[in-house]
Amino acid sequence: MARTRAKDYDDKRDAMLHGAAAIFARDGYDRASMAQLAGELGVSKALLYHYYASKEALLYDIIATHLQELVEAVEGADDPDAAPTARLEGLVAALLEAYRDADNEHRVQLSGLRLLPEAQQEELKALERRLVAVFAEAVRQMNPAAFDAKPLLKPVTMSLFGMLNWFYMWFREDRGISRADYARLATHLLVSGVKGLA
Repeated sequence: MARTRAKDYDDKRDAMLHGAAAIFARDGYDRASMAQLAGELGVSKALLYHYYASKEALLYDIIATHLQELVEAVEGADDPDAAPTARLEGLVAALLEAYRDADNEHRVQLSGLRLLPEAQQEELKALERRLVAVFAEAVRQMNPAAFDAKPLLKPVTMSLFGMLNWFYMWFREDRGISRADYARLATHLLVSGVKGLA
């Protein structure tokens, strides 16, 4: 008979993922050991191995869970019927809100994805592409004539991600502007540039 899953299985897993992301972000994936992870997470090595057969499996789950949460947040916020600027600002705001309390997961995604086997990298890159595709369509909607039959959509969309993906490096809660303020600013900067494209 198969073992039943404990009621708090997902809560324990989420706590391990969040804690392990903080350790990987602080020390680097290569320098962190399963023994160190277990010790800092306050669990036994046996329990950690019950959840994750290897450090690589843990890394994959951190990144996959983070990307899935970003995709769900952005797809849930997308409103194709909204005015183009409002649609894009809604997406930007949703992504920045999804980044809240996920700085470590974001750092691990940016630095750790390349360390995984190629097949797993491809699965995670598919999630990244899904996320980018939502933004790309919203960007295209701003000025379709500027993008039709021209190779500009990807560079412009990735420029927006450049503004958003490094947000965690300088942003501090309750200092200066809010997440919502920056969502408006980033959207305004992009919209102004896109509207000026020939």
